[in-house]
Amino acid sequence: MMAMRAHQSDVGLISRLPPTRGRYLEQADLSRFSRFRVGGPAEVLFRPADPDDLQQFMTNTPPEIAVTVIGVGSNILVRDGGVAGVVVRLGQGFDDIVVDGTHVRASAGALDLNVARTAQENAITGLEFLSGIPGTIGGTLRMNGGAYGREIGDITVAATILDRKGELSVLDRANLDFSYRHCGVAEDRIFVAAELAGAEGSPQKIAERMDEIAANRVESQPTRGATGGSTFKNPPGQKAWKVIEEAGCRGLKRGGAMVSEKHCNFLVNAKQASANDLETLAEEVRQRVFENSGIELEWEIRRIGDAEVRE
Repeated sequence: MMAMRAHQSDVGLISRLPPTRGRYLEQADLSRFSRFRVGGPAEVLFRPADPDDLQQFMTNTPPEIAVTVIGVGSNILVRDGGVAGVVVRLGQGFDDIVVDGTHVRASAGALDLNVARTAQENAITGLEFLSGIPGTIGGTLRMNGGAYGREIGDITVAATILDRKGELSVLDRANLDFSYRHCGVAEDRIFVAAELAGAEGSPQKIAERMDEIAANRVESQPTRGATGGSTFKNPPGQKAWKVIEEAGCRGLKRGGAMVSEKHCNFLVNAKQASANDLETLAEEVRQRVFENSGIELEWEIRRIGDAEVRE
């Protein structure tokens, strides 16, 4: 379906949206933007041209219209019924990375890997772990994502946030309320950029650490194929993969979905799975783990949209 601007259409939701320099697309296939390669359509997909375009959109969009933000879709499961309202995808125009001394300012759509590489090229250490997170800065901030012993909250100086009224604010680390896989910023706020702090380091040693992280990911995670990030948070004092394995779930299948044989805290779209296959399988894993150990696993993957497919 051809993209269109709001003022070019007088039907449906698009007619209620403001003019934009970006693009609107009705009934956009969101499976294209999810690493699981599943999910229904967005009622309207909006790809803003840049932060100013997004700000104007938020300023002029009626508050009753639901707005959902996605990046590269590495940590989301889009349900089969799709997502009502507007899905905002931050891509080109949101990938700036600027270095100032040992600080790195990254826009929300910048890939974590690219931020780590930029830091390495500028002899800044402390950001290597970002190379092990297959997402964008905005999504990593939203969930206080982490890998290899560090979280983005450990290195965040401040973040720029856009609210539903189109107003920008800058919050320092203390006011971002980071905890394990959690950020206290309200869900209807959008991360626009972040300032991250590193330290002076050796480009060679930084590169060596990033190579170690890359090799570890390939060896221990299903990095090839249709999969997301870690499905469940680690329970206090435990590893999610371990309690899943102890419950006999490694390799478990439901429909086209499977618990990874390589790392059983990852789900895999093994054979034309639906989102329902993946979510049903994950809930069965949660039930089996609870029955085996009394541990209630919490979702780390963000599930969006409606389960029921609309006719």
